[in-house]
Amino acid sequence: MREHFNTETRARLRTLLAIGYALFISYASLSPFLGWREQGLNFTDVLRAPLRLTYTPFDAAINLLAYLPFGLLVSLALRKHFGILVSLLMVCAVGVLLSASLEYAQMYLPTRTSSNMDLLTNSVGAFLGAVIAVSITSWTWLFSHLVSWRSHVFHHGKEMDFGLALLALWMFGQVNPSLPMLGNVFISEVARQPFAMASADQFDSWEACAVLLNLLMLGTLMLTLLRMRRKAISALLVVLSLVAAAKFFTAAVLLKSWALLLWINSEAVLGVLFGMACLFFVLRWSRNAIIGIGVCASLCYLVIINLVFGSNSPDSAKAVYQWHYGHLLNYNGLAQTIALIFPLLLLFHFWRIRKL
Repeated sequence: MREHFNTETRARLRTLLAIGYALFISYASLSPFLGWREQGLNFTDVLRAPLRLTYTPFDAAINLLAYLPFGLLVSLALRKHFGILVSLLMVCAVGVLLSASLEYAQMYLPTRTSSNMDLLTNSVGAFLGAVIAVSITSWTWLFSHLVSWRSHVFHHGKEMDFGLALLALWMFGQVNPSLPMLGNVFISEVARQPFAMASADQFDSWEACAVLLNLLMLGTLMLTLLRMRRKAISALLVVLSLVAAAKFFTAAVLLKSWALLLWINSEAVLGVLFGMACLFFVLRWSRNAIIGIGVCASLCYLVIINLVFGSNSPDSAKAVYQWHYGHLLNYNGLAQTIALIFPLLLLFHFWRIRKL
């Protein structure tokens, strides 16, 4: 019975993550979803064009890396039902179908370019992800320890699998280095450089409030997932440390040198400190009270990011990047979208677990 639970819950969580990642890819491929019209293009001509016609090494690397996690997740989800060879073939088919569908849709977007090279690199990325999945599934000792750890630390059930997928979504959105730590306002071209004199009105109390609410949402989510509440603060610190490390890495790769640490600002520090204090205070509250705190934080967060930060746009961060590829604008737009939908999905999660 326990093995059945482990198999079911792993497959369910992997499937949720694979579907969510497919939606991310679709968003990044079709954003900004404006100007749809017939452009007189033929998809067969796109497929027959010389491969290097629209090729750049940067684009090829981005496309390959973008589809690698997709292939990995789909393969891990399929391994419950199919053997190695069938899983590999199905992942290749799914990867080609998804990429071809998006490349076809891009023919109707004037701001996007359909490319057979993109189709090829996307498909190769999905295949490599599937190969990695096949390799790691043979590490039974690692999987048994991971499953045992997950069963010991987190509650069971499909509602909790959705909550864990939601946690992964939050972390994915926070990796963007052009957003302050747990913040929502993109670092813009007017951002001051290090050691420059800060103006008297530099501090933004609304941004600090948004950071606090963001941390409360994350904290209340984790309190509903963890078996032992007393470990919530330490678990939260681990998550924040992972996000900070990922932010630093992506900032080092993508941002200009003077913008490397702009994601650490006074608003973020103050918001995190106050948020930690609030979470420590509510640790011993009842489960319903914690859910109520999470609901209030989510609603307030939605009000702030829609009414206070409504004018903040993804392209405001262009000046802090080393490059100006369209991928970066899509990346920022995806982070903005996650900031919008996460509170809504969190409210849905609280509604599902209200009577558990």
